[in-house]
Parts: sequence; C-alpha cells; structure tokens
Amino acid sequence: MKTNAVSKTYDGRTVLQMPAVDLAADTVHVVLGSNGSGKSTWAKILAGVLAADGGTMPLTEPCRVGCLPQKAYAFRMSMEKNLRIAANDREREDRLLAQLHLTELRKAPANRLSGGESARMALARVLMKPFDLLILDEPSAAMDMESTMLAEKAILEYKKETGAAVLLITHSIRQARRVGDGLFFLKNGMPVETGPCKEHLDAPGTKELKEFLEFYGG
Repeated sequence: MKTNAVSKTYDGRTVLQMPAVDLAADTVHVVLGSNGSGKSTWAKILAGVLAADGGTMPLTEPCRVGCLPQKAYAFRMSMEKNLRIAANDREREDRLLAQLHLTELRKAPANRLSGGESARMALARVLMKPFDLLILDEPSAAMDMESTMLAEKAILEYKKETGAAVLLITHSIRQARRVGDGLFFLKNGMPVETGPCKEHLDAPGTKELKEFLEFYGG
C-alpha cells in the first residue's frame, strides 16, 4: 500500500516531513528513532487520528487500518468483553487469549489488570480483526521479556494469517532484529535511513543510525 507525503507543524515548528512510501503487505515495517523523532506523529496521521498539514490524506486509497496507541486502555468490563468490542469471534478470542497467556483472566475486570496484562489485552483486542495496515506503537513497552516474546509471536502469526502490512514502532533494537522485515529510521521528523531491517542494523549507512545503535546498544 502506498502513502502520500505528509507533514506536521506545531507552532511554526515542523515535527514531521515524511515522503511518500510503499508499505508492502505481509511485512513488518519497524520504525526506529529517538524520542521526538516523529514516529508517533506519523503513526497517528496514518491511523487517521491526527490531521496532516493541509488536510493531506495519508493513504493513496481506502483500506482497513487498525491502530494500537502507545498507552493501553481498558473498558470497564471483563477482559473477554473488551475483545468482543473489536469483533464477536469466540474462536479467535480463545486463540488470542491462549497465545498471550490470558485465558485464566478472561473474566477479570479489565481495568484492574496489571500494566503488562493490560498491554497484552490491548494487543489481543486489536488483533481480533483483519486489517490491511496494522499500526502498533510500542506494544510491548509495559511487558516483561516472556510477555514480549508472546506478543511478537502473535504479531508475526497475525501478519502471516492476514497478509497485513504491520508498522511497528519500537525503541528496542533487539525487537527490531527479531521481527523486522523493513526499517524506517527517523530523526528530526524525517527518514534518514530505510530499507531491509537486519541489513541496515548490521551495517548502517548513515552516521545518524550508527550513533543511534551505539547509544542504544544495538
């Protein structure tokens, strides 16, 4: 799927200047960059929750877009009912709860879950429906390593099953190496380096990405 070039300016300061790109289907596109690099702004524009400058449409054609924002949220009902808000598919619900080790909590009040449990529930909820583009903004930030591995496996299985283009924003270089197919490295609101994920992480072509990897232990 193709995107349009988009930009975003706040109080005269440009925080995003993203050219048109092609987000290939059945691909995990990792978005890396320091805080303030424009990652979440681009994600919000693609998801349609933030308007680009000039009202530019972010995608060149209509498609089904799902988005998991950075902060997980829970409706005041049981975990399983939270999932059914997305789709009433008991078979898929059971499978996702099992995948993410949440089955025993399915009747628990979702607003009383721990941070990690809530994050896994929010991921399960967005994975309930098939999307052409699935945007995940730091989905495992609140998870421990075991839960992170479960989440990554669920994301990869979702990609394989649906053929979706997955845009995964993360600060974890190790996570990028584990699941990434493509890479967008952003700095100051612009893509500095793009291409095959592992190839660029192993041999960065710019000093900006090299310095980022050295700083974050990549």
